[in-house]
Amino acid sequence: MKKYFYFLSFLLLLTSCADEIRFNNPAFQTLKDNTFWRAQIYKAGAEANGVFIIEGSLGYEKISFQIPSPAQKTYILGVDDITKASCESTFSGQETVFTTGAGKGSGQIIVTEYNTAEKTISGTFRFTAVNVDPAAEKQEMHFTEGVFHKIPVSSESNFTTD
Repeated sequence: MKKYFYFLSFLLLLTSCADEIRFNNPAFQTLKDNTFWRAQIYKAGAEANGVFIIEGSLGYEKISFQIPSPAQKTYILGVDDITKASCESTFSGQETVFTTGAGKGSGQIIVTEYNTAEKTISGTFRFTAVNVDPAAEKQEMHFTEGVFHKIPVSSESNFTTD
């Protein structure tokens, strides 16, 4: 009788163990003012004016990057208006826009992979953006430990790696 009990216990133990592995692929996430933020919707591609855009959004919030090309390199923020990052909230009555640009904000976007075969882009980022409303109570927003991984690039993209 003990054998059956041990066998059933062992069988129950084996069947109750499960490996639930969830891959975060693609992903767009960061620490926004030290609070974890993960996009539910993400996309990337070239716009008609020639700049390359990477976006991630969660509800009413959207983080977007504008870079001159998707080439693998480090893009410095706060230097010009060609390479910039922004975060905007479109919640009714509480609309806010934080951005970097020429002489405002700082940080970097590092493109680590632009895969033309799979049409994806990956990289890391960190930046401090400034509120476009100078009268707003909160003037800066900080983004650290940011990652965008295998974000799908739309077929309209006309950039190639150098």
